[in-house]
Amino acid sequence: MQRTDAYDSIVTCIMGNLAERKSGEKRKESGYMKENKGLMTEGVIWKQLFWFALPLLLGNLFQQFYNTVDSIVVGNYIGANALASVGASTPIINLLVGLFTGLGTGAGVVIARFFGAQDDKGVHDGVHTTIALCLVSGVVMGAIGVLFSPQILQWMNTPSEVMEGSITYLQIYFMGIIALMIYNMGSGILRAVGDSKSPLYFLIVSSVVNIILDLVFVIKVQMGVAGVAWATLIAQVISACLVLIRLSMSRESYRLVLKEIRFHKDVLLETIRIGLPGGIQNAVISFSNIIVQYNINSFGAAAVAGCSAYTKIDGFAILPVMSFSMAITTFTGQNVGAKNYERVKKGANTCLKMSCAVTIVISVVLFLFGGNLLKVFSSDTQVLHYATQMMHFLVPGYLCLAIAHTYCGVVRGAGISMVPMLALIGNMCVLRMIWITLAMPFAHSIIIVFLGYSLTWLTSALTMLVYYHKSGWLEKYQLAHS
Repeated sequence: MQRTDAYDSIVTCIMGNLAERKSGEKRKESGYMKENKGLMTEGVIWKQLFWFALPLLLGNLFQQFYNTVDSIVVGNYIGANALASVGASTPIINLLVGLFTGLGTGAGVVIARFFGAQDDKGVHDGVHTTIALCLVSGVVMGAIGVLFSPQILQWMNTPSEVMEGSITYLQIYFMGIIALMIYNMGSGILRAVGDSKSPLYFLIVSSVVNIILDLVFVIKVQMGVAGVAWATLIAQVISACLVLIRLSMSRESYRLVLKEIRFHKDVLLETIRIGLPGGIQNAVISFSNIIVQYNINSFGAAAVAGCSAYTKIDGFAILPVMSFSMAITTFTGQNVGAKNYERVKKGANTCLKMSCAVTIVISVVLFLFGGNLLKVFSSDTQVLHYATQMMHFLVPGYLCLAIAHTYCGVVRGAGISMVPMLALIGNMCVLRMIWITLAMPFAHSIIIVFLGYSLTWLTSALTMLVYYHKSGWLEKYQLAHS
């Protein structure tokens, strides 16, 4: 599973809450608003943010855990080159998955709106259009991945010693990409209708299966990188089957009937309208990561393996930041809907403090014990050297990342989606590429690549900080909706 699933699928839940707010006025007479315990328009802010963010964090943890197991098994039982093979494949996977996951997000938003409005036919059409889109997207991505993996890896300047393993891993992974799409979009449907537990349970099951099969295929059968890839594929198929069973057995409006899977034009167009910008954002960011990976690859297999190892720890380290960002998005959406504008400001300040506090604690822990954690992935001295270097340059930037994503979450919750999208793409993609392109010729060092992360996180934080405090966005929103 990819990190994009954890973020984009939750957006559907967020939009569901917004839809509930919009349709709430029509249901006040029935007492709906009083009965909805999910509202955050009153009460203790920090408690609401904490309890909303906690299940998101748990879900994200399992997502990251799912990806990390492969690296641990590969690094310890196959070797550094195999670890590099898996690491070199990741940016490509993220690029293609990110594009279509954005469309899945749009689908979840559409379903959430129908569900919030109690439009059973709309929900039905939305579910079946989503699954149809999922199947088509999965086939397209699978074909692209299997056919063009060698060419793409070659273009990325993948080291020759890891090329064969990278091709094997990538092609097998893409053979099962349709299962990943079914899980992602199916989970988005469930979250859109208020079921956030089932996707978490399915993810736990698939994670356990993945671990067991990793150990069997790699240690017992000695299948190498191919064994890791097949373990991931089988785990994804299981999670996809569980989602389909859950949807098919439901007695609610979102029940999936296989023979009724088809595109409904209006729903499809609305899905594309909402989801395409997010898909483009995901794809652009992922593409920039491919460029970064290209530069890392130029330093050899040990560098690729080391960066791959720390990237797994990095994924865990930023989970609280992303979870709090998602929480404040929902909080803001509900409170601007209720015209509680002062509460929006208080929520933003509270969330910023909570996110920064947790981030500081994590950063200190990594500085003190990060070296020991890295040894879990590999015992190779060179690999650990590169991994430690990356850690020392990225950890100081986590605080900036917390600031940027908190403010992005706030303005996104008010329906201002273009600003955070442009801020993140402009800094984390465009500016990062400019930095690497200009600085690398003067000092061909992997430190240049690492600095690119922290510097662009800093500029992202400054961009959102200035926008939040100086643009008058909330006042403009208030005037437009008064």
